[in-house]
Amino acid sequence: MKKTLGGYLIESLEIRGVRHVFGIPGVHNLELYRGLAASSIRHVTGRHEQGLGFMADGYARITGQPGVCFTITGPGLTNIATAMAQAYADSIPLVVIASENRRGEIGTGRGFLHELPDQLGLAAKVSVSAERVEAPEALADALARAFSAATRQRPRPAYLEIPRDLLASDASGLPLPAAARPVIPSAATRGIAEAAQRLAQARAPVILAGGGARAAAAEIQRLADKLGAPVVMTVNARGLLPPQHPLGVSMSASLGPVRTMIAAADTVLAVGTELGPTDYDMYSADDFPPLPQLIRIDVEASQLDRNAHPWLALHGHARETLREILAVDSGIASINDTQLQRGASAARHARTQALEGLSAPMRRQIAFLDSIRNAMPEAILVGDSTQPVYAGNLGFAAATPGSWFNSATGYGTLGYALPASTGAGLGAPDRPVVCLVGDGGFQFSLAELAVPRDIGAWTAIVIWNNRGYREIKTSMLAVDIEPEGVDVKPPEFADIARAYGFAHRLIDSLETLGRALREFSSRRQVLILEVRAEAFE
Repeated sequence: MKKTLGGYLIESLEIRGVRHVFGIPGVHNLELYRGLAASSIRHVTGRHEQGLGFMADGYARITGQPGVCFTITGPGLTNIATAMAQAYADSIPLVVIASENRRGEIGTGRGFLHELPDQLGLAAKVSVSAERVEAPEALADALARAFSAATRQRPRPAYLEIPRDLLASDASGLPLPAAARPVIPSAATRGIAEAAQRLAQARAPVILAGGGARAAAAEIQRLADKLGAPVVMTVNARGLLPPQHPLGVSMSASLGPVRTMIAAADTVLAVGTELGPTDYDMYSADDFPPLPQLIRIDVEASQLDRNAHPWLALHGHARETLREILAVDSGIASINDTQLQRGASAARHARTQALEGLSAPMRRQIAFLDSIRNAMPEAILVGDSTQPVYAGNLGFAAATPGSWFNSATGYGTLGYALPASTGAGLGAPDRPVVCLVGDGGFQFSLAELAVPRDIGAWTAIVIWNNRGYREIKTSMLAVDIEPEGVDVKPPEFADIARAYGFAHRLIDSLETLGRALREFSSRRQVLILEVRAEAFE
C-alpha cells in the first residue's frame, strides 16, 4: 500500500514523541487518520472542537509538551478558535492541525463544503504561527516550524493546515524527519551581575512571580529565602512556594494590602509575569503602584517593556536566568536574620489583611478549596469561571506548581474546566483531578462529560450549583440593572450523572465534602459532586 501524506504525518508525530492527539474525525480530515489506529499515539475523541482545544490545553499545562489537535476544515477551526485564544492568552503550547479544501478550491468563494473566505488568516489571529502546506515535501519542515513556534520562546498555539488533496497524495518516497532534539532553555546573556548586585543591596525586596516561572519553583524559593523577599504569586504561579512557606503570598495583587506591600518595596523582581490587568488590576479601580528598581525576567523580548517599564530587563527563560543570578558571588547569601524576619512579617501581614478584607462568602469558598487541597494535596484543581474559582484566584494557596489553573483570567472563557480537567488527567494519569465548574458553565461543554467515561478518568466534577449566572446577577444589581437572563434553571445533575454511569453526591457542608473526597480518593473513578452553593454563602 502506498503511504499517504496523512500517514506520513502520523509517523512524523510519533518521531517527535507525541503520545496523545485530541481530535474529531470528519469527511474532510479522514486522511489524518490513516495509520493512526496502528500507531503508538492515543487518539482522544472529543464531542466538540472547542472541547478538543481545552483538553489539549489542560494536557499541555501538566506535561509541558504541546497539546496536539486534529480538526476539520471550516467549522472545525471556528469551533476550536476560542480554545486557541485562551491558550494564547495563558501562554500554553498547542499544535492545531486542520484540513483545508482542495488546492484549486481555496479562496474561490464558490461555496464548497466548509469553505471559509480565509481559513489561514482566521487561524493566524489566535496563533503565534499559521502555515499552509503547499506540497508533500514541505510537510516535514512545516511541522518542525509549528512545534518550534509553539515551544521555543513564549509558548502559544501554532497552526498548520493541509489541503484535502494533499493529505491523500503519495508520500511513499519522502524521508522521515530525524527525531527532534530537546530544546535547551537559555538564560539572559546581559545584566546578570547588575541584577544580582541590586538584589543583594535591597533591604525590602519583593518578587512577583507569574505563570512563566512555573518551572523555576526551586530557584524562586531559594532566591526568596536568601533575600527575605515576599513572593506574590499570580493565578498561574500559585504553588511556586508551598502554602506554609512564610514568604509566600498567594493573594491577588489586586487586593489593597498586597499592593501596599509591593509599593513599600525598594526593589521588585518580576519573573515570567505580564504584569497584566487580570492579575494585577482585576479587582481594583486604582492604578497599580510604581515598581521601584524593577527587574524583569521574561522569555519574550517584547513583553519586557509592556505594562511596566523596567529599571533592568533580562531576556531569557526564568529558571536558567535565576540560576545565573544565584551563581553570582554578590553577597546575596549573607542576608541577616532581621531582614528575613522583616520579609516574613510583611508577607504575613499582606496575607492576613487581604483575607480579612474579602467578603464572608469568599472566605468560606476559599476554605472549601482549602479542604480539597488538604484532603488530596496531590490533586490537580482545574477551574472554570465560577464563584469559588473567583475567590480562589483572590486567595487560594495551591499545594504545588501547576496544580491550580483555570480560565477565569486572561481570555476568560466558559466551559473550560470539564475538558481541560480531562486533558490534565491524561497528562498525569496517576494523580486525581478535581474539576471546579458552575452549573451555568458546566452546560457550555456538557457533551464532553462522555470523554472521562471513554478514557477511564480519575476525576471529581464539582458543580457549584447556584441555579443560574449568579456572579452576573450580582454585577447587574451592583449597577442598578434589573436582572434579566441570569436566572437559568439548571438540569437535574443526578439524572445526568446516571445517564453517563457516574455516581452523584450532594454536598451541603465541609463534612459531606470530606466524606465524598475520601470516597473519590479511594479508587479511580469519575464522581459528580453537586454543591448547594447557598450552604457556603
